[in-house]
Formats: sequence, structure tokens, C-alpha cells
Amino acid sequence: SKGYEKKRSKLIGAYLPQPPAANGAAAVRCRLQHSEGAARRMLRTANIGVCDIREAAARERAASTAGNRPLFYFRFDVHTEAVQAALAKHKERKMAVPMPSKRRSLVVQTSMDAYTPPDTSSGSEDEGSVQGDSQGTPTSSQGSINMEHWISQAIHGSTTSTTSSSSTQSGGSGAAHRLADVMAQTHIENHSAPPDVTTYTSEHSIQVERPQGSTARVAPKYGNAELMETGDGVPVSSRVSAKIQQLVNTLKRPKRPPLREFFVDDFEELLEVQQPDPNQPKPEGAQMLAMRGEQLGVVTNWPPSLEAALQRWGTISPKAPCLTTMDTNGKPLYILTYGKLWTRSMKVAYNILHKLGTKQEPMVRPGDRVTLVFPNNDPAAFMVAFYGCLLAEVVPVPIEVPLTRKDAGSQQIGFLLGSCGVTVALTSDACHKGLPKSPTGEIPQFKGWPKLLWFVTESKHLSKPPRDWFPHIKDANNDTAYIEYKTCKDGSVLGVTVTRIALLTHCQALTQACGYTEAETIVNVLDFKKDVGLWHGILTSVMNMMHVISIPYSLMKVNPLSWIQKVCQYKAKVACVKSRDMHWALVAHRDQRDINLSSLRMLIVADGANPWSISSCDAFLNVFQSKGLRQEVICPCASSPEALTVAIRRPTDDSNQPPGRGVLSMHGLTYGVIRVDSEEKLSVLTVQDVGLVMPGAIMCSVKPDGIPQLCKTDEIGELCVCAIATGTSYYGLSGMTKNTFEVFPMTSSGGPITEYPFIRTGLLGFIGPGGLVFVIGKMDGLMVVSGRRHNADDIVATALAVEPMKFVYRGRIAVFSVSVLHDERIVIVAEQRPDSTEEDSFQWMSRVLQAIDSIHQVGVYCLALVPANTLPKTPLGGIHLSETKQLFLEGSLHPCNVLMCPHTCVTNLPKPRQKQPEIGPASVMVGNLVSGKRIAQASGRDLGQIEDNDQARKFLFLSEVLQWRAQTTPDHVLYTLLNCRGTIANSLTCVQLHKRAEKIAVMLMERGHLQDGDHVALVYPPGIDLIAAFYGCLYAGCVPITVRPPHPQNIATTLPTVKMIVEVSRSACLMTTQLICKLLRSREAAAAVDIRTWPPVLDTDDLPKKRPAQIYKPSNPETLAYLDFSVSTTGMLAGVKMSHAATSAFCRSIKLQCELYPSREVAICLDPYCGLGFVLWCLCSVYSGHQSILIPPSELETNPALWLLAVSQYKVRDTFCSYSVMELCTKGLGSQTESLKARGLDLSRVRTCVVVAEERPRIALTQSFSKLFKDLGLHPRAVSTSLGCRVNLAICLQGTSGPDPTTVYVDMRALRHDRVRLVERGSPHSLPLMESGKILPGVRIIIANPETKGPLGDSHLGEIWVHSTHNASGYFTIYGDESLQSDHFNSRLSFGDTQTIWARTGYLGFLRRTELTDANGERHDALYVVGALDEAMELRGMRYHPIDIETSVIRAHKSITECAVFTWTNLLVVVVELDGSEQEALDLVPLVTNVVLEEHYLIVGVVVVVDIGVIPINSRGEKQRMHLRDGFLADQLDPIYVAYNM
Repeated sequence: SKGYEKKRSKLIGAYLPQPPAANGAAAVRCRLQHSEGAARRMLRTANIGVCDIREAAARERAASTAGNRPLFYFRFDVHTEAVQAALAKHKERKMAVPMPSKRRSLVVQTSMDAYTPPDTSSGSEDEGSVQGDSQGTPTSSQGSINMEHWISQAIHGSTTSTTSSSSTQSGGSGAAHRLADVMAQTHIENHSAPPDVTTYTSEHSIQVERPQGSTARVAPKYGNAELMETGDGVPVSSRVSAKIQQLVNTLKRPKRPPLREFFVDDFEELLEVQQPDPNQPKPEGAQMLAMRGEQLGVVTNWPPSLEAALQRWGTISPKAPCLTTMDTNGKPLYILTYGKLWTRSMKVAYNILHKLGTKQEPMVRPGDRVTLVFPNNDPAAFMVAFYGCLLAEVVPVPIEVPLTRKDAGSQQIGFLLGSCGVTVALTSDACHKGLPKSPTGEIPQFKGWPKLLWFVTESKHLSKPPRDWFPHIKDANNDTAYIEYKTCKDGSVLGVTVTRIALLTHCQALTQACGYTEAETIVNVLDFKKDVGLWHGILTSVMNMMHVISIPYSLMKVNPLSWIQKVCQYKAKVACVKSRDMHWALVAHRDQRDINLSSLRMLIVADGANPWSISSCDAFLNVFQSKGLRQEVICPCASSPEALTVAIRRPTDDSNQPPGRGVLSMHGLTYGVIRVDSEEKLSVLTVQDVGLVMPGAIMCSVKPDGIPQLCKTDEIGELCVCAIATGTSYYGLSGMTKNTFEVFPMTSSGGPITEYPFIRTGLLGFIGPGGLVFVIGKMDGLMVVSGRRHNADDIVATALAVEPMKFVYRGRIAVFSVSVLHDERIVIVAEQRPDSTEEDSFQWMSRVLQAIDSIHQVGVYCLALVPANTLPKTPLGGIHLSETKQLFLEGSLHPCNVLMCPHTCVTNLPKPRQKQPEIGPASVMVGNLVSGKRIAQASGRDLGQIEDNDQARKFLFLSEVLQWRAQTTPDHVLYTLLNCRGTIANSLTCVQLHKRAEKIAVMLMERGHLQDGDHVALVYPPGIDLIAAFYGCLYAGCVPITVRPPHPQNIATTLPTVKMIVEVSRSACLMTTQLICKLLRSREAAAAVDIRTWPPVLDTDDLPKKRPAQIYKPSNPETLAYLDFSVSTTGMLAGVKMSHAATSAFCRSIKLQCELYPSREVAICLDPYCGLGFVLWCLCSVYSGHQSILIPPSELETNPALWLLAVSQYKVRDTFCSYSVMELCTKGLGSQTESLKARGLDLSRVRTCVVVAEERPRIALTQSFSKLFKDLGLHPRAVSTSLGCRVNLAICLQGTSGPDPTTVYVDMRALRHDRVRLVERGSPHSLPLMESGKILPGVRIIIANPETKGPLGDSHLGEIWVHSTHNASGYFTIYGDESLQSDHFNSRLSFGDTQTIWARTGYLGFLRRTELTDANGERHDALYVVGALDEAMELRGMRYHPIDIETSVIRAHKSITECAVFTWTNLLVVVVELDGSEQEALDLVPLVTNVVLEEHYLIVGVVVVVDIGVIPINSRGEKQRMHLRDGFLADQLDPIYVAYNM
């Protein structure tokens, strides 16, 4: 066909080698005339701006010639070609999207046989698919451009769909490098600003920030990553980092020009507001005129009401057929005659009114609502019940059959029934039997439904009305005739009431518009319970005594050609179908001989208003024209639940009058403007008219939002109708009714155009030349993205045109928008065919994104594929859109593929922060004021001034204190060690400890030949041996280093750390137990480290029997007492030096704070290897003389109640634990509080329960712990935290006296700018911070700016600096680069007090003077810790603390048990642990991305879903994010799924 060729060249011309002659192409373009000529040709009626449609149409016809509106079929195909061409254009630029990695178990979902092709039909206006669907429409192979693979083999080769935890030291790297090469040359023009990504050129120049203060890197937890690292710890060749590099390169595209204006998100983080594009098209036409339909001609024999028509035909032609129903084989099942319909409906009417309830109290009175529940294959029973209700004057509410108690949307239907006051449900016998029943045979109450009486309307169950009973048949009036349900965009269900007069007038208007005559035959494929199927097939048919052939949906599924066969068989004049029925017929059509459609005078296309029905109409006509189908027979119509039939194309006999076509610019439409010529040839929308305004109606279009102002002639608006034949209200909802049913369109001068109200139809469109109505979409499908309007149906069509039937099912695509970060974001969900591979699907997804980008100029936020048949369905098999959206948002959609593109879509992020210059010394006012504020400084009590009878004070060294206690109180028990059963495993008195230490000292000197000052590594499990060995070292003058022993089940990852500490600390010998001795030399150990290089190992299980000649006494308190080694959360191993003086001062400070005396007992459940944990376990009891009850935390794994039972049993007042212990108790004992109470667990004596930590207090954990054990007597004020760090092992500790720890709420957004802004509890973006305990005696604190080192004011965020006698004296390092870190221990302020020497903690926090008073009457200064500087991430110029992002992510979905985040080349990587089935893994990707965008204004680059326990956690319960990062980049995590967000 020539028209087709021209059209094709017009659409694709830009992409073909030689462009066709321009004039030829211009002639093809169908012009919608909006010229003034067209406006002038319309006659204006005098009183209001309404013109008469017939005259306009006649003039239009005269003016137009056949050549002016060329015919054009194959419409669907050209869209496909436009899409293919757009993709071809993209292909030249090779956009590289890294493919997600997926675990195998996730890929193989089930075998092919387990799938049935999805049931598809459409309750939504889409086009379904059918078994054996061939590749699309029969015409789609013609002329389409053949696409090659859009990505080169190199990329394809490297992004295999999955790896199980293989190590990629070999193999993958070649492909990865190839990939990086390809990436380096890629280029893509993007419509939106990608994120702020680094400008690194290659991986090797990346500087990984390692905090200073490190001495050596700890070997990563996962396998052996050293093999692949460059000097700065960056893995070189791994699949993951190649993919990230690919992502970084793809995102490094030119940005959009910056936008100028902002709105403030109630604070300085400004979200960009999309500025209107100065070049955007604006409507330029004159104000439109309302359009009046032809007059509704009152024909003499039209009945006064529909019941009167039924009575008439039932009595004068009782044998005439009214309805023929079909079985699933297509055989007539039953013929309902007009006589039967009349007598049976009377019977139903009589029984409803007289046989329900009692004579005195009938259940149903005239005017009451009853619901009709009939299956789609039983129109006869429905029809009888419906007319029975009309005769009884009760109001039928037809609904779908609830199949299960949790049907999609069924709950909302229940709400409608409840609000309508329905108590009776009419149903058929078969349907009643099929409803779900309880064991007693009762029909259960469906979720959300009112209690119903189920009443079967089959004649055999009903009593005959008495002879003298007769229904009361009135003329149509304003009473409600029936209520039709309508599902809104959000899934809620409303009931539209239709009065009897509206019902009758609508039937009259349809009869006139369609030219219906008596006894015509009509084939109905539509749902007869609502909408077009009800109006034509149940109501108007009876008014005209027509014969309806009803085709059930179940028959269409088996035989899609059935409706065409019935048209032939019955020589039907009219058929009512949807475009999907035409599509199915095309797919199933195999050139059947006996088809003849010449009897059809009208083929009503019920969803003709859907812009994409035109493709089905054209293709259908193209195939069936040879079978007698005439072009003018196809009559698209537009309808809506509120306005009933809005417009319908009239059947004509004039085949020279072609239908109206508009080829509109898609770009113009997004601004609501009609533009016929489009610069971008690809993005056009071809629409067909839906005929003229209904007889007796007036139509106009108004602006979709705001006041209902009339549109201009070239503007898209919401169509509004003023007529009798419409709905009148939403049942019971007066407010919504007013907005929809009582609209008064305004002219530009501000006056209403008529005194009669109009009804909003919910359809978007315009009235074209000749009064033709064009619909371009629905209000419900409208998505406003950055100020531009997109229609869901248009996006569906573009997605379908990308190799339509290969990967997804045609009717199974849902498009909706979700609101993220102050804008709508487009989400596409499609059902994937079971036979398509991972690569195929991913390629299809990438191409859909490109096609939508090219054609609609809009980014897709998320594209998800789900397995076939898994999307929620409407009763007729279409996709239940709101339910799908709900599943997506709550993370229960279970997609099998997800592609998120936040980088390309989200363009309204705040601008990256520019740092301001700080206040200089000039602003320090007299009297310690910084800009009007007190300088932030605070201190604990002064050690020197406290008078107490502390005997230990007179000794300079702990070793002396122990000897003194062994002499004065030899049998006083210092230590009690408990085993997992809670019984005493071992204990030490003062003298036992002293004697044991002496023997160890002898062993060190004699067997170890050690000199004083030598370093000794103590590798012991938590217990008594460790303590004895420590004092043995002091007695021998050696320097002990406590080291956590390797884990016997996990030697490969734990032993290298032991080895590293032993080497870094330069230990001359290693002391341990016999068991660990063997372990260090075992085969497993040999596989993990070089066991030949261990220093001499001494086994203390076999000690010498003699005492040392003398006990070593240090010459000077400043000499080294011990080394404290710890691995920081960033993976740094740092050892600090503790002098004798600092050690004694430390013990004294704790003794004073916690009021420790020999009579006290303290329970300790901590790891004794570093920090405050070690000091409490090994040192404090010796100094203060109190008894320490030692509980190794590892024992809690077998008995979680061990610690609390011990606290209760020993009546302990003070106890110390770690976060891991607290978490174990909270998770492990949550359900056991009752049984523990029964066992006598009592925590009422506990005054202090301190969590020993080196991080911001975990307020959620401490609160849930307090709440949980409150019933067991735990005082909520008892629980508090401490703060320690490398430079000072304990800065704060709650202690016994002093005010309770306070909590403040700060604004998280201010925090990112290094500012503290206090807010009310519960305000948005608020973050609770708990005070980190009370500052210890002898400790001074100041808050300083980490960059300028200037002091800061009260409540300002800065680095916490500390000055104290128990500060560590420096890092112990083998590299001799102490100068590098000397700053950490010896810093001075740049102005103010420049004399004091401070140690820098590396933590950000602030001090705040509270209203509370300390024990000494001073006002109490509270210290709040925000987080470690070296953990914080700089992103977009702002400082983020990982824990804040992690907290948000953990809240996002119930299956996320743990989360860790880190950055890699400025991309944010989020790792989540999934507690659930692997099928849920992909649900997490959109939720994680959404929550981080909403709460932190950050775009997640990579989402990694892993198994529980993959995120490494150290003994203090802190996440080891750097180990995790190394494991991820070295591809050692065995993730379930890795998503790379575009």
C-alpha cells in the first residue's frame, strides 16, 4: 500500500540513507485543522458557546476531499519500526549497562512445563495474549528494521549472568579488561544529569583514603585478597570492579545544564525544582467552543421505562429470542426468550420483596441495594436477576465473583458493599456451589465484606407469585436504577449511581447513535456486568427487542475466533468487542475459508479511546477486508463509568468518508499541546477519532487540574459532558461527587458557559475539526514527571514495540508511577516468558529504556520483570494495576529481573555542597565566646582533689598493688570465671594470682630467656589464664600484648590476624595454653600462614614450681606497661602504648566513677583483648579489690540467658557488656521473659549496666533491651554506654552518681553539613543521639574543628579532643613513621588555649550544657558522639555516617536483617543481608534505592543482596565495612543478587 510506504518513510526517514522528497512526505501528514478557518466554519449558537455538530460535520465533509485524509493501516507496525529505528540510533553509540549478577539458584526458576501461558484479558484497557501467541501481529514482520545485538561481544562476554562464589583471579580478568576498553569509548547522550561521579581515568589513579594512625592493614576476612591488590588496597582485576568501572564510565556522561531556581526543603539542602523549558510548546489557539450533539429524537414507540419495554416484549413476543449463551465448545447452551425473561424477572422481584425476612420485617424494601454476584459465563441468570431488581424497585450492584478470600481488589469491593448497606447477595446455583465454604458449609465472610445473605435466583428455588401480584411499572424517574462499580487509580472502589431516567435516556441515545432496530442480532464479547457490555448487551438490547449472542471469556480463551464465527453463523449486524479480541482473532486466524463478515454494519470497539487500539483496528481491517469487512463498520467509542458513553463513531454507508486520524507530536502532548508536525519524527502518536458527541449531550474540554477552565483549540484537556444520560454521583461520597459530577466549565473571562453542571469523564483529549472527538489517554494513567505529562498506555505501547512478543506477554505490562523525592518516577513491570534467558531479558530491558528515552524523552526509574502468571489479575484477567503497585511498594512483587535507573532519572537532587571558610581567631571574643557562644569544653572530676582512702594510690605500679593485696588480703577472691551452665569454672584469690604470676615470670626468664622490656604475645581464650599471664609478664619486666586466639572452625581467616599482631608488636615470645599450642602448628594453620616464623611458643599449662629471685620493678612510671592492639572498623590494625602511670590513673578513674571497693561484685561479659574490655577484665579488680565475675561472651551462644542469670544470682549492682551481648539477649531471649521470671531472674538490683563501645550509642538497641527486661525488674535508667577510642581507652563511663544519660534529637540534614540543629522528637529527618556516659575523672574534653584545629562553640559539631592522665602515649608501630600520627597524641589548638596538649579521638561529636546538675553542683555537660571521621563518607560534598543510611535501609523491608554501606569510586554500595527466600532478593533493590533517595538525597550505585552472616562483625559488634568492601571487589561474597543502578 502506497500510504503505508509513505508513512513509513515519514516516520523513519531520518534514519534511512537517502531522505525521501520532502514534499511527498508532507502530503502524507494528516493535518488536524486548527486554523481560524476551521473555527469560523463552526456555527455559533446564540446563547452559549456551543456549536451544532451536524452542520459543522456537513461543511467539514464538503471541505475535505478524499486526498486530504489518506487512509493508513499497519499502524502498530510503524510504531514498532519507529522504536527499532530509535534503538538503531542508540546502537551506534553503544550504551553500556552492566548486567546484574545473580546466583544460579535464583536463575533457574522452574521448568518450562510448570508454566501455563498467562490468562490475559483486560480489565485494564490493554491487549491480552493467548496460547500459542505468534510473534505479534501478522504484519509485524513486514518492513521492520533488523536489529543487531546492541552491545558488542566483548561486553556480552564479560557480563555472564551469574557466578557462584568462584574466585576470579584468573579467567574473568581478560574479559573485564576488554570490557573496560569498550567502556572507555562508549558515549551516550542523556536527558538528565548523572550523579556526581569522579573524573578518574583509570583504576590505578584512585586514591583510597586510609586513615592515619594505622600501622598495618589487617588481612581481609574473605580468602586471600592480597594476590590481587595494588599498593593502596585496590583490587585490580575482578569482575565486580570491572562492572563498577563500567557503571562509572557510563555515568560519566555530559550532565544537563545546571538548573537555576530551587525550593527549600525546610532547610538549606535545596532540592532543585525543574524550571519550565523556555522553548516548551504552549497552546496558541482560540478558546474552544463547547460542542452540542444532535437532538435526541423522541421516537413515538419508545417505551416510557425499561421495565415497560420488558413487559411489552414479554407479553406481545414471548417467543422472540433475547439472549443466547454459549458453552466452552462454542455450542449454544441456552436461549432465553423475552417471555421467559419477563416471567422469571417477575418471580425474582416477588421473592426479593416478599420471601426474605418476615412479613412484618422484610429484609429488602424498594430502594434498598442488593449485590449481584454472577460468573462471566452465565449472562442469562444475571439478566433475570438484574431485571428482577428493576421490577422490584431495588437497586442492583453488580460485582465480580470473589474466587478466594484474598482476591486482588476484593476487599475494596467489600468496602463498597458495606457503604451501600448491602445485606443480600443474589447469585446463581452454580456460582453458589463454587464459592469457598467453611467446614460447616457456611460461606465465609470475605475480607472487608459486610455480612451477606446469599440468595439463589434460579426459578426452581423460588415460589410463584400469587395471581393478583403484579410489579409496579412506573415511568422512568429520578430514583436510582443501578450502581456500577469503578476502580480508582489507588485501588479504591467507588459506586457510580445511575438513575432510571438516565438509564432510559442512555438506551435511547445509544439506539439513535447506533441506529438499532427491532430484532437485530448483536454479538457481545464484553463483560455484561458493567460498562459497554452492560449498556448494549443487557439494557439497550431489551429496549429494542434485540437478540444478544453472548460469548464468555472462557470460550475466547479456548477459541479466540469464536466471536467472528458467531457473527457469521448468526449473520449478526452488530458486534461489541475490545481491541484485544481483534488482536487475538488476528493471531489465531489461519485463513479460514468460511468467514464472511459482510453482515456486520457496526463493530463497536469498546476501548477505542485507548490510543493504541488503532493498531488493532488497522491490522484487523487489513486482514478481514477480504472477508467482507467494510472499513466504515469499525466504530470506536469512548466511555467512562461516570459519564457512560461519551462518544461513538456512527455507522455510515459512505465508504468514501474515511475516519479521522491525527498524527500528534508526543513531545507536544507531554506539555498538553496538540502539534501536528513533530521535529522528532519518531515520537508521534497516531490517534483515531471516537466519533461524535452523543445525541442530546454537550461536550467541552477543561484544563486537567485547577479550576475547570475551557481549553484552547490546540490544547489537551479533560473531556466533560453535560447530558441526562450520565451517572449522577458516587454513592455516599458527596465531596468527590461535587468534584466530578458538578463541574461548571469557565470561559477565559471567568464566567460559566452554561447553568447546567458538566461531568468529568476522566478522559484526556480534544474536539477536532468537524466535531470529531479524539481521546489521547485517561486521567488515571497520567504520570507527571518533572512537569511533563506522560500516559501510561503510551509507555506500554513503546515497551511492546521492542521486539514485541519475544520476552514478555503482550497484555501483561503494567506501568505506573511512584513518588520518590518530590517527583513522580515511572515504573514498568512486565511478565517475562519462561523461555527467555537472563541475557535476553536484560537486553530487552536495556532496549526498552532506550526506546522510551528516545520516543518519550523521559527516564524510566525502574523496570522489573516477574515470572509468567504472577501479577495480580482483575476478574477478567487484566493486570490489577493498583495491586501491582502496592506489591511493588511493599516489596512483595518478587521480580526475577530488575533494572533501576535512578542516576538517569533523578535530576532534582540538591547541589553538591561547597565548603565555607571557617571562622578565624578574630571571632574569638573576650571571655571565651565564639560567635556569642560558650566554647565547647568539659571535664570530669579532678583526680587530685578527691579525698578517699584509696590505699592503692600509694603504689605507682599495678604489680606492686597485687603483691600488697596478696600480703594483706591473701584469700580475698578477685576473679570468678563462669562456664556456659552458669557454674563456677575457676576462681582466683589475691594470693593465688600472685603465686601463679610468679611462676610465669620464672618461666619467661628461664625458658624464654627474655630480658626486661621484651614483648610477649598472650594468646588465651577469655579467662583466668590470661590474667595470670598478664601479671606474670609484669613480674618479669616484659610488655604483654593480649591477642584473641584463632577460631578453631575458622582458622583460615582468624589466624592471619593473630600472626600479624604478633609480628607487628615485635613479640619475642608467645604464651598460650596447650590446646592453642597444637592449633598454631596444625595442618590447617600451615595452610593459612607460614608457621615456621612463629616466635618461641611457651605453654603455661605446665609451669615451673619455683619462685623468681626477685620481682621486677620498673625504674620510671612512664615506661611501657602493656600494648593494646585493636582492629578498627575500617580494617586498620593499631597498637597503642600504655605506660604504668596511665594504667594506674585509668584504674583509679574507673574506681572513682563506679565506686568500686573490695566488697563489691561486678559482672563482666566482654572480650578481654583491648580497650576498656581488657582493663575491666584484667586490671580493675587488682587495683580496686572488687570481685569480677567473668562471663566469656562466646558462652552466650549456647546459653543466651547466662549473663543475666549470673547478674541476678550474684545480686550484682554493676555490670558491663558489649553491643553483641546485648543483641544476643534481645534477640535470643525476647520470647522467654515469662519463663525467666519463673526461674527467679531478678534484675532489680542493677544500678548500672554499661555497654562498652567505641561508637555512637545504639539507642534503638539499648531501648529495646531496657523495654524487654523491664518486666524482670531492670530499671530503664540503669542502661548506659561508654566511649573509648585508640588515644584514650575510656573517655566516658556512666558510673553510679550523676544525672541519667540524656537524649537529644538532631536534624540529619544539618549533620551532613557538619552542623548540629536540635529538633523536636518525631520531626522529619530527626536522629536521636544518646549521651555517651559521663566524662571520667581526670578527663578534659574540647571540641575542635578537624581541619583548622580551632575550638568550637557549644552544640557545634567537631572532632572530640581529649586530655587526660590515662591517655595512651602513642601508637606502637614497626614503620617508624610516628611523625605521621604524632598529631593524634600531641595536638594543640590553633587559637584560644594553645598550650594544652590534646589527643585527637578521630570521632565527631558535640558538647551540650544541660539543665541537670552534677554531684558537685556544677551544670552537667553532655557529650554526644555522631561517628568516626574515618568511617564517614564524603558524598556530594556532604559528610554521611554509614550507620544512618544503614538504619534507613534496614527499615525499608522486613526481610533485611543487616546492612552495610561503603563507597567505591564515589558510588554508594549498599550490601543487605536477606532473611527470607532468595525470590525476595530483587524486591529489595527498588526499596533500598527509594529509601536512600528519600531520606538521604543520595543515589545508590550498587545494591548487593547476600545471605545472613556475610557482613563481617568484630567482637565489639561493629561492622567491618572495609573487609566487606574488599570481599565484594574480590568477588568473594557469593551474593544472591547484585544490581547496578544506572
